[in-house]
Amino acid sequence: MPLLSVNGVRLHVEDSGGQGEPIVFSHGLLFSTRMFDAQVAALRGRYRCVAWDHRGQGQSEVPPLRSMAIEDCYRDGVALIETLGLAPCHFVGLSMGGFVGMRIAARRPELLRTLALLESSADAEPPENAPRYRLLNLVARFLGPWAVAGKVMPILFSRTFLNDPARGAEREEWKRRLGANRRSVWRAVNGVIERRPIYDELKSIRVPTLVLVGEEDVATVAAKAERIASAIAGARLVRVPAAGHSSTIEQPAAITAELERLFSNL
Repeated sequence: MPLLSVNGVRLHVEDSGGQGEPIVFSHGLLFSTRMFDAQVAALRGRYRCVAWDHRGQGQSEVPPLRSMAIEDCYRDGVALIETLGLAPCHFVGLSMGGFVGMRIAARRPELLRTLALLESSADAEPPENAPRYRLLNLVARFLGPWAVAGKVMPILFSRTFLNDPARGAEREEWKRRLGANRRSVWRAVNGVIERRPIYDELKSIRVPTLVLVGEEDVATVAAKAERIASAIAGARLVRVPAAGHSSTIEQPAAITAELERLFSNL
């Protein structure tokens, strides 16, 4: 699909098509639709899989703003669902994709069938994280993301993944992809660092919800997932062994199985 113009921005969208129930995939910071490749490959035969790159990331347009605000990303998600006629859809959001999903579920529940929140948080960025993230962002802005790719790998991936000899080539490929981000990705990082909390809105979420966290996630620790699950009526909390902040990549089969369980238990 060519770039789709919604909400004043052109977004890169990948749509498997088909007559199945739609699944919308919303990726994490510094990644793109590529982080859901395994899930799309497994599900596209039965579902219509739609994934998009957030504004300022992947192949989507970069608006000339100092920050890609999460509220704008939320409005992009709503506009995409409405423009493509995907409602009601299953929504899968990882990390910042979860920030978007929580807002849609709380404010526009008629757009969703189910909600899957992977490695996400309903809170603002912890103050103790911001200085380090801003420093890494400054380096990436002026030298290029390649200069910090090695530093962010331990934030985005588990110890298990990083130390598995059998996955060396896979690690190098993801490090290369992180380093290949456009320098303008600093604008998206600002949006995540400066986001407002959504926790107080979680009580409004009524769609069936899966809250999933990797047991080795150091970016959004398990307590964040527990806090989300306790605030959403009927939410199911799942902890995934040997997974960090990029669980769809690290443990693809386990994540796909949990998604299928969510979708089929309606």
